[in-house]
Amino acid sequence: MAGRNRAQLSAADIGYYLGPRLNAAGRLEDMSQGIECLLSDDLDAARTIARRLDEINRQRGDLTTEIHAQALDRIERVARDAGELPFGLCLFDPSWHQGVVGIIAGRLKERLHRPVIVFAPDRDGKIKGSGRSVEGMHLRDALAAVATAHPGLIGHFGGHAMAAGLSLTADHFEPFGRAFDAEIRLRLTADDLHGRLLSDGELATGDFSLDTAKLLREAGPWGQGFPEPLFDGVFEVVSHRVMQDRKTLKLWLRPPGTSLTLEAIAFGRAPDFVPGTARVRIAYRLDVNDWRGERLQLRVEHLEAA
Repeated sequence: MAGRNRAQLSAADIGYYLGPRLNAAGRLEDMSQGIECLLSDDLDAARTIARRLDEINRQRGDLTTEIHAQALDRIERVARDAGELPFGLCLFDPSWHQGVVGIIAGRLKERLHRPVIVFAPDRDGKIKGSGRSVEGMHLRDALAAVATAHPGLIGHFGGHAMAAGLSLTADHFEPFGRAFDAEIRLRLTADDLHGRLLSDGELATGDFSLDTAKLLREAGPWGQGFPEPLFDGVFEVVSHRVMQDRKTLKLWLRPPGTSLTLEAIAFGRAPDFVPGTARVRIAYRLDVNDWRGERLQLRVEHLEAA
């Protein structure tokens, strides 16, 4: 259902394509559907469940897009009214869905380069938040400090350095937001709120090959503490196209001084690209596009005009 070649599955395919479909059931409905799909000995039954998981994942994607847009509008109002964003940002709306707040928090953290907690209604007048943090800011420790300084403000909380969850009564949301921001300001400076990507440098023209991409894919699995190699460089824009979802950008790029044209995909980066831009600086990973054959593709993680 994920459109991947079963004979060439990689750890990245499991993380980017299979995992989200299994996870979506737990976010919106019942995680047992994913477990049943994995454990089923009946291929037809497993395919039926897989189709349902794919449908749920599409619903999750639509819901995430809608709430993400609402959160960005809320952030614009906060910045306009206060003159700046909090160092520790908390957002809540009674219409938001508990199953996607962690995804939203992660996207906003990447965009704003600061700890973000997004809340949605839980039950019995309580709200539940899912938070994501930035490098060097231990989120669970910050929540523990807030709980110590303000007894009774937080219900339950837990997590680790980069992600945490907590529950509050709805009337505690605003005082918690102020206390959380104050605690983050003790731990981070304004300079810490600028995003940073660590690159393995530029690639030579001869390294842009399908063989190199396959070698890197087979060298994994990559993950926390063992990140997939990330490269950067300036490229001439040969052409571009915004995909049907209006968020994904397809680019054809040329290393300056060469006749080589490279295909690149930038998920969620279409709003960052201004048509007519002649040169871009990108941070990217080498990837294998196996749709209708195999070819090299650059998977863009960051994009800016050069």
